[in-house]
Amino acid sequence: MYGSGPPGRASRSASPSPPDSRCRNSGAVTRRRRVRFDGWIAGMGTSSGTRIVLGHWQGSPFGAFSDVMLERADGDRLLLAPTRETADFVSGTYAFDTVRVVPVEVSVTDHAWTVTAGPLDLRFTTGRRGLLGFALRTVPGALARRPAWSALTDRPARLLLPGVRTRGSAGQGRREWYGARDLLPIRAVSASYEGADLGVTAPVEPPVRFGFGSVPGNPSVTRVTTTVELGPASSACKQERT
Repeated sequence: MYGSGPPGRASRSASPSPPDSRCRNSGAVTRRRRVRFDGWIAGMGTSSGTRIVLGHWQGSPFGAFSDVMLERADGDRLLLAPTRETADFVSGTYAFDTVRVVPVEVSVTDHAWTVTAGPLDLRFTTGRRGLLGFALRTVPGALARRPAWSALTDRPARLLLPGVRTRGSAGQGRREWYGARDLLPIRAVSASYEGADLGVTAPVEPPVRFGFGSVPGNPSVTRVTTTVELGPASSACKQERT
């Protein structure tokens, strides 16, 4: 469920499948529990001032799905998610001004990514990984899933990639840990929103404000395992669906 390799020669995500059916008839649970999302996060800026963050998840409590976060030049924050369940979970973890449930389709072929998410059309290409990317590729998946590892890498991440955090607090009393396993630069971006061109590739400046940290300032795609510790107030079923 949580293991995945880099996007292959042809990778595609469509509507997510429902969460594990074991959740449906479960009783109330008050202890904190953790869920994991395994996949890729792409962060990029555009010359219009709009910054875009794509989550392309091959393993999650909701099955495979993708979502898009946008922050406009005026600071307005928008979430585009494929189902009400994923929209509720993501918007409960991060902060947005507007949430829209729209079809989100992602296609990956070699180095080219194509994203269609309601009013957003996005294409970008990745380049060759650098030294940090090669170093991250040596991190075993089992280690990346450990919160203690993310806590250990938080300070180096902040020094190497200003604005980036690998652990922190989130909405609804949740906590998060990010375990990175690869890093690829984004070389070219083409994006439009409601038919309006968003301009050419630009750094992610200012940093996005969806959560406790931002994506790297240089446009990039990161392979990551995200662990979310849920708040203690809800039942297990409600927590996975919120």
